[in-house]
Amino acid sequence: MFQGGNIRFWDIGQIRSIVGGWMPKTIFSAGQEHLQTLLRETRETAGVTQAELARRLNVPQSFVSKIESGERRIDLVELQAVCAALNTSLTDFVTRFEKS
Repeated sequence: MFQGGNIRFWDIGQIRSIVGGWMPKTIFSAGQEHLQTLLRETRETAGVTQAELARRLNVPQSFVSKIESGERRIDLVELQAVCAALNTSLTDFVTRFEKS
């Protein structure tokens, strides 16, 4: 089925059946909303405005706003940078995410 780490396009159906279907997009899921809320709460608890966080990350303020509003998703590398800018570890953030 897999050759040299590559997936042949005709094997996609088999992969889908192995994992139980396609993973749904989660932009509007409860988990995504929880992530947005936790990011905002973490920023506010640190006493940091969106503008200040954006300055620390060297991005426009709209970047922070879009993440917190759910207009833009955040990847793991970006999440790690946000956590560092808020003086918290990615591990602590994920632990809080999983507990709540």
